[in-house]
Amino acid sequence: MEAVKAEATPAPVAETPKDYNKPSEEIFNLRLAKLDDWKNAGISPFGGEYPDRISSLSVKDGFAAKTISEDAAVRVAGRITAYREMGKSIFIDVRDFYGRIQAYAKKDSLGDEAFALFQKLDIGDIVGVEGSVFLTRTSETTIKIKSFKLLGKSLRTLPEKWHGLSDPEQIYRQRYLDLIANEKSRDVFKKRSLMIREIRRFLEERGFIEVETPMLQYIPGGAAARPFKTFYEALHTNMFMRIAPELYLKRLLVGGYEKIFELNRNFRNEGMSRKHNPEFTMMELYQAYGSCKTMMEIVESLIVHLANAVNGGTVVKFQDGREIDLKSPWRRVEYSALVKEYAGENWYSLSRADKSAFLAGKGVEMSPDSPDEDITHELYEKLIEPTLINPTFVTRLPAHLVPLAKRCEDDPRTVDVYELEINGQEISPGYSELNDPIEQRKRFQEQKNCVENGDGRIDEDFLAALEYGMPPAGGMGLGIDRLTMLLSGSESIRDVILFPSLKPLASCPLNTNRNTLE
Repeated sequence: MEAVKAEATPAPVAETPKDYNKPSEEIFNLRLAKLDDWKNAGISPFGGEYPDRISSLSVKDGFAAKTISEDAAVRVAGRITAYREMGKSIFIDVRDFYGRIQAYAKKDSLGDEAFALFQKLDIGDIVGVEGSVFLTRTSETTIKIKSFKLLGKSLRTLPEKWHGLSDPEQIYRQRYLDLIANEKSRDVFKKRSLMIREIRRFLEERGFIEVETPMLQYIPGGAAARPFKTFYEALHTNMFMRIAPELYLKRLLVGGYEKIFELNRNFRNEGMSRKHNPEFTMMELYQAYGSCKTMMEIVESLIVHLANAVNGGTVVKFQDGREIDLKSPWRRVEYSALVKEYAGENWYSLSRADKSAFLAGKGVEMSPDSPDEDITHELYEKLIEPTLINPTFVTRLPAHLVPLAKRCEDDPRTVDVYELEINGQEISPGYSELNDPIEQRKRFQEQKNCVENGDGRIDEDFLAALEYGMPPAGGMGLGIDRLTMLLSGSESIRDVILFPSLKPLASCPLNTNRNTLE
């Protein structure tokens, strides 16, 4: 074993990937030729199952803990991400989902024929390797290969290891390459999966039941947004992708469910931005006999729990060096107080013209026919919301903004709701839910949400359900994409969605002629 260690630690050399100095089309053709070489040798270049493998992380941890000895054989599988040939020895890096491990092939160990085949491997190929584990003189855990199997031949070159993938357009269009090349991206999506798992565990421990409601709806409701529309041939009727699950979840409260949540995909046929994607993930939750106050306690406890579970603490760090501490307790402030704090105590007594002039001075232009209440909300959304960096519950919003929430008993112009703002964007809204069917019908008609959302119909079945009686309840939504942005320190929603919406290309972004595969 000592002799192997000595051979396994030659002087450092530049890890230049094989053939990266050749044009991509030439590389493609070279790899097609190697494909034939494998087939001519009677070996499938696209392998089969590779049983009894363990992860690269398990090998490293087990060897460090001495639960895997130098004599024990291990099997790992993954993608070759580095290839270093040194005469009769070849080092490769094999990356799986859990990390990277170095593997070492020697001509004397494999034999001439197998070593010749090993030399035909390329960066990007997916292989299985079996062998014993040792430490190099630089203390790197390494597998000395006794046998190997090609499991998937790569015909295209990967992004250069030392450059990674930096073009945002390519990152979002070819996420598979981003995940291969960029460790940070892999970590973000691992955090997202862990976060969703922890949400389920947290809520189930509190007695909540996960449910599912329709994504195709006759009448989209629960929010003011433009839906995606389709036509259902079997029923010969228009259908809509849901913009929110709220009205169906409240039907379940009528039916006797008391604590429910849904992790759901919503669709809104609107613009895209750093904070918006037309297809997004939400968690909605309802608790019978609860209120807006109940929801604030749940969402604050949940997010603090997630920060500790995902990041190991409540401090979130961003790429620009900023930090946000999510530690409880969080600030609670009324909507009107924030408006006065920003625009002056006399804001609500100003004329419409003076309010518009104030906004214009801040670079915010309003339409001449904008209602007075819209001017105030434009002030809030464009000028105040971006300043709310630390966790802030904004409460008691104007009633016209939230037609599905109860009015405040001491001021019917406002509703008993919160908007949770962190890092200048809304993370979660929550309400004391309106359960008065007469008031709800009036609100629908006044707000004309149904006209904005679909084809002008009010959801009469939902109103009928309320007429059977719905218990008082608290409800909330939690934007999973924006929460992932927050906990991972990401600046764009596209960085936390595996396949974000993009304008389609006229053709495949890759130039290789597909006919060469025929």
